[in-house]
Amino acid sequence: MTDVRRRDVLLALLALLLLWQLVAALAQIPLLPPPSLVVTTFVREVPRGLGRHALASLYRVVASIALAVLAAAPLGLALGQSVRLNRLAAPFIYLLYPIPKVALAPIVLLLLGVGELPKIVLIFLILFFQILVLVRDSAAAIRPELVLSVRSLGAGRRALFRFVYLPASLPAVLTAIRQSIGTAVALLYVAELFATRWGLGYYIYLNGSTLFNYPAMYAGVLAMSLLGLGLYFAVDALEQRLCRWQAPSPR
Repeated sequence: MTDVRRRDVLLALLALLLLWQLVAALAQIPLLPPPSLVVTTFVREVPRGLGRHALASLYRVVASIALAVLAAAPLGLALGQSVRLNRLAAPFIYLLYPIPKVALAPIVLLLLGVGELPKIVLIFLILFFQILVLVRDSAAAIRPELVLSVRSLGAGRRALFRFVYLPASLPAVLTAIRQSIGTAVALLYVAELFATRWGLGYYIYLNGSTLFNYPAMYAGVLAMSLLGLGLYFAVDALEQRLCRWQAPSPR
């Protein structure tokens, strides 16, 4: 992310905070505390347990994204390289992709029990197809003349994968991860409502629906937003490092 984009993000954040402060001042209801109170509560709650909730959520998101990338990216590259293999797999992807994976939460819990695994698997199921489709389409869109030129130099299938398909699909993999971060963080709230005592989703629900501690509830929402934003920036930094050929030319 360039310096200009960082500045734009900060300006947008400032505008949203000012709007929030204005609406809270006009509404004057407990359900909508001002951002100053939420930030104060956030700082106070971090050492009291919010930090541990955030670490539990971070682990689940990173683990599910890593598993989805390891499983879906190689398969997507294989489908993009092979027309025959893609023709066999496409009907299954077409049928399984639209299924709302959140509806599978009770089934996943019954099959895998309580603990970390069902939460990670639930997020993994959603991210897998997002990454698979993006990587497959990116690999299939590689120009044939590029592949032929590398083959003319004596490159085999392994060399083609390493020097053509993988570099060409790497931006798509990172784009899929970037898109998956928002989905994974949003799904945390649902995944962490079941059979757990730690996680930002549980923290938000507990304070909002049970304790009616609305400043703490918003502090949890703020922590979840910072979690997603931090992961998003991390992927941006990784893309700048791994995909230097895509960097804009200096002005």
